Amino acid sequence: MTPAIHDTLHDVFGYRKFRAQQREIIEHVIAGGDAFVLMPTGGGKSLCYQIPALHRSGVAVVVSPLIALMKDQVDALRLNGVRAAFLNSSLGAAEAAEVYRNLRSGELDLLYVAPERLLQEDFRTFLQQLEVALFAVDEAHCVSQWGHDFRPEYVQLGELRRFFTAVPMIALTATADEQTRNDIIERLALHDAGVFISGFDRPNIRYTVVDKDNPTRQLFDFVDQHRDEAGIVYALSRKRVDDLADKLAATGIKAAAYHAGMDAEARQRVQDAFLRDEIQIVVATVAFGMGIDKPNIRFVFHYDLPKNIESYYQETGRCGRDGLAAEAVLLFGYGDIALVRGLIEKGGNEEQKRIELHKLNAMVSYAEPLTCRRRALLAYFGDNLDEDCGNCDMCLNPPERYDATIDAQKVLSCVFRVGQRYGARHVIDVLRGADNQRIAQLRHNQLSTYGIGKDKSQQHWSSLIRQLLHLGYLYQDVANYSILRLSAKARQVLSGGEKLHLAKPRLKVNKAEKKPKQRAMDLDYSEELYEQLCQCRKKLAQQHGVPPYLIFNNATLMEMAFYLPRDKGAMLEISGVGKHKLEKYAAEFLAVIGEYCA
Repeated sequence: MTPAIHDTLHDVFGYRKFRAQQREIIEHVIAGGDAFVLMPTGGGKSLCYQIPALHRSGVAVVVSPLIALMKDQVDALRLNGVRAAFLNSSLGAAEAAEVYRNLRSGELDLLYVAPERLLQEDFRTFLQQLEVALFAVDEAHCVSQWGHDFRPEYVQLGELRRFFTAVPMIALTATADEQTRNDIIERLALHDAGVFISGFDRPNIRYTVVDKDNPTRQLFDFVDQHRDEAGIVYALSRKRVDDLADKLAATGIKAAAYHAGMDAEARQRVQDAFLRDEIQIVVATVAFGMGIDKPNIRFVFHYDLPKNIESYYQETGRCGRDGLAAEAVLLFGYGDIALVRGLIEKGGNEEQKRIELHKLNAMVSYAEPLTCRRRALLAYFGDNLDEDCGNCDMCLNPPERYDATIDAQKVLSCVFRVGQRYGARHVIDVLRGADNQRIAQLRHNQLSTYGIGKDKSQQHWSSLIRQLLHLGYLYQDVANYSILRLSAKARQVLSGGEKLHLAKPRLKVNKAEKKPKQRAMDLDYSEELYEQLCQCRKKLAQQHGVPPYLIFNNATLMEMAFYLPRDKGAMLEISGVGKHKLEKYAAEFLAVIGEYCA
């Protein structure tokens, strides 16, 4: 390991060791290599370009889609002593001029900009007069039409390679299936880039799906169990968001609405209050949350069905960023499917509608009670778990299972017999011996698998196919009308070398019993001291005008409450305490610890 980057990790950011693949990515970019990075939310993506920015000559230019995201990251960097700034429409003329002066004089290490500004010819010409250390494209899934948040302005970022041929580019995302990943690499001209995929698993998040039955009561019952915890509630319509926020507030909960129908100033007030722990719950449309780094969000509650798994994964990933126990709850009702499908059908682009409808179907198959939620979620992104997770409703309250080996062989054989060229509906029609014109025209009524599953219902075969997809025995070719194909794993089942015990479909999903709350890193810290440290943090945050978590996150305070550092040397050993923060804040926290230990 390069000593210099480890020193930066510890002295600037306060961490003692790198997470999975961070060191390899950082060294690769420092050496001038392009990189594509897929890393789960909370996995430390930002360090993969922030540390190279401090080790390469010049200013690193970070492309970011939201003003809130830019401000949050810049505030955090400045608190660590890093010279960072952003350029966006929130700055006045004098503030923007100051940023330009700092750029010209080489006084900035990182600059955050929106893609629209970066593509303006005059700004690009200005950058060409500077020494650019690297380009970082954050939320890179916005580049791809296959991504869940496609933004046309991102597509043109590939043009940067023509003007900055020797500047390394790093593209980062937490949500991209294989099709999206390939599209990002193609559009950003990252053909020779190092590809780093760290996996999608967030083991500290418990995933739960419950039938939608009196959803307002279900929400209130859940929130009542999390009275003192920060959370986000997602709903599809602005009207519903306003209604739920009002009802929560009427019960004494500090809750507020957030959606695109509010003016920018009102949205900013809600976001700032949430970041500063002045609001406990934000009820929001999908307009809220991208880039929110608040680490102590303990739950995400989906009142309505998300449009796709990518959105669901990204939104649930906003809880538990500190690595402590968190919950993601989804209310699932079949009425939501029609509602979301109707929203998609209103779009004008037929190809985009086809992609979005496929993604909706994948979201529905996840929500229906079949297999371990985490296995199903990760399999969508091509990240297969070898065993059930033990921390979702399916694992904590498992469904009835049966020996599905023969039925699975029938499905896999049928997919093979139809040439791996058709979707699930057609495969089921063949299995059940459907007498329709299409099957007759294709002569699929002459196949050996025709009618071998007529003794089972459509629901049975649909359920089985979804489970085979989740478990990685089948996969869908999204770019080719979602046709079913066999994976390498399927051979073992077809040959009789592997038996499958799968879930029987069921209509009701019982809520998982609540497990004991996990503690940080299994440390038996003093909760009394922890609360005193939280109060100290809150006071400092108010004095400095920043969110409390930017001072220190919860896990850092828990370590302090366990290890009881009594001097600056011991404090520097606490994860999350870097040299800049040590000098700025350590005295106050050491005083609290000293008084507690006296």
